[in-house]
Amino acid sequence: MRPPGAARARIAWWLTICVAITVALTLGGLLVGTTSMHTSLRWILAPGAQSSIVLWDIRLPRTVGAWFVGALLGLAGAIAQGVFRNPLAEPYLLGTASGAALGVTVALYASGASVGALAWAAQLGLAGAAVVGACVAIVITVALARGVLQTSNLLLSGIVVGFLLSAVTSLLLLTKPQMWRTMQVFLLGSTGYLSWSSTSILAAVFLVCIVPAVLLSRGLDALTLGEDTARSLGLSLPVLRLAMLGIVCLATAAAVGEVGIVGFVGLVAPHLVRETLTVNHRHLLIASPLCGGALLQAADLVSRWIIHPAELPVGAVTACIGGAYLALLLWRRTRDA
Repeated sequence: MRPPGAARARIAWWLTICVAITVALTLGGLLVGTTSMHTSLRWILAPGAQSSIVLWDIRLPRTVGAWFVGALLGLAGAIAQGVFRNPLAEPYLLGTASGAALGVTVALYASGASVGALAWAAQLGLAGAAVVGACVAIVITVALARGVLQTSNLLLSGIVVGFLLSAVTSLLLLTKPQMWRTMQVFLLGSTGYLSWSSTSILAAVFLVCIVPAVLLSRGLDALTLGEDTARSLGLSLPVLRLAMLGIVCLATAAAVGEVGIVGFVGLVAPHLVRETLTVNHRHLLIASPLCGGALLQAADLVSRWIIHPAELPVGAVTACIGGAYLALLLWRRTRDA
């Protein structure tokens, strides 16, 4: 067994590497865009008025914001897998993605209905509508499950709510086909609209989420041993689950509200951490956001570079990466079985 000192050193070394990768990807985000890398490098070394706007007001907030979105999804995924004690749990399991999509659809639908509704939609913003929709989906899921005592009821309720809200979204889009293009950007995910204001909001939400999550991480360690054992240790399961699911809801709603639906990051990031480190939930809840942020930054770079100067939806890139990783994981497990 690895001694505690060596284990801590390995975790610190892993976190250092992850931070270094994040810094490298952030610098790469400044170089990749509609211009060539040579031109971007010249802009960095000899910035002008126009190039400074492109580098520091467009590319940098997009890259930093992508990290915070990935970090929020990685944190939410690690919490969801701990609460449900299921390695396949992910942030969208409780219907938040479908709720966010419905919120955006309703905002777009209402904005074309009247002048007053258009002003309301402009004031609230599509990101705000997505957050409201995601939160409403969580409330409906918990109410349908009659609380948070039974995780199986929560999972089933989340699936039901997700399908129902997706159906309502599809019906609304059928009545106004002109909204399909806007919704397509949201459903496939895009980091192209991130700004410093949205990045600062994401950073604030990340701090609000990760601090209580780390403080409550011992509860997830106890829950890993089983519900009966956790109760015998004096743990209040309803309070723990409600608090943790509240963090998942806030983190997921903020991420989806800013960039749309980006799949697989919240599922894959905790798996990558567990594959390389043996950690408790305290370390997992710190490492998973770092891994998730780096993953989405890398996916954002690929989406900008692969069909340059055009862009792929970042959600399509994460789906390819995540699907390939899960297929590899399944192949390894069936081979070793």
